[in-house]
Amino acid sequence: MNEKLIIMSIFIGFALLEFISGRFLNRDKSKKKDAIIEIISTTAILVFTVPGIIWATNWIGQTFFPELKNTWSDLGWPMMLLMFIFFDDMVQYWWHRTCHKPLLYGLHRAHHSANYMSVRVVYRNNLFFYMIMPNLWITGFLIYFGLFEVYPYYLIAKMLVIFGAHSSLPWDRVLHSKPWLSPIGWLVERTISTPSTHHAHHGMHIEDGVTNYKGNYGNMLFIWDVIFGTAHITRKYPDAYGIENLEESSWQQELFWPLVSTTSNSMDDVADASMDESLGLNLDEQNVSKAE
Repeated sequence: MNEKLIIMSIFIGFALLEFISGRFLNRDKSKKKDAIIEIISTTAILVFTVPGIIWATNWIGQTFFPELKNTWSDLGWPMMLLMFIFFDDMVQYWWHRTCHKPLLYGLHRAHHSANYMSVRVVYRNNLFFYMIMPNLWITGFLIYFGLFEVYPYYLIAKMLVIFGAHSSLPWDRVLHSKPWLSPIGWLVERTISTPSTHHAHHGMHIEDGVTNYKGNYGNMLFIWDVIFGTAHITRKYPDAYGIENLEESSWQQELFWPLVSTTSNSMDDVADASMDESLGLNLDEQNVSKAE
């Protein structure tokens, strides 16, 4: 199975649907800088970063512990899948959450500086954000240890959810359109990331009652937010997207920080907006809002 081709087809499918509905180019909200950031960051992770990490973890394994290669290949699919869920997706939740701290926010600012949502934004990040992402390195070693059989299926499922959560197509509204679908919608929105929950993470103004840039960090699984107290579910969408109090920066600053530094004032303002101490929004009822 060619998982790369399948994932690319899913991405193109979402992009085409966005384009047909007039939600892909976002001409009224995007700038030339946005296209540059997205093209460079997307190309970098797909062509260099991920293949490089897979090669590096294999080289490290072959060099320092060759006897461990494929030693977990007989674990069975259920155990392999659980290992990816915990050591990839849950670790990515914590990496994502950590990068909303002031010290590391420069690595993730590019992802939130877009004033729109679209599959265009999925890989939009500082180049070093992915290079040092812990779960990518862990995944490389899991593949070396023999979990390669289940990985393509896991990756397809993960990217399908992530593309869908970033998409400007509000497909999750269907889950709440009929009373008989309500129980399914309730379960889905607490299990995986959906457009409404992830768009809330990208919202600009927390005063709108929907935005939750101090939470909703889940990538594939939203249940991590439910478990760790950072979930905010409203079934609504923010009025605006982006980062409050963000000074203008160049595409070089967004892609290559800290090699190209941002202004101190802009980073201080972003730090105020990105702090997630006290479990983020100080939400009641275990930080999960009751959806009407």
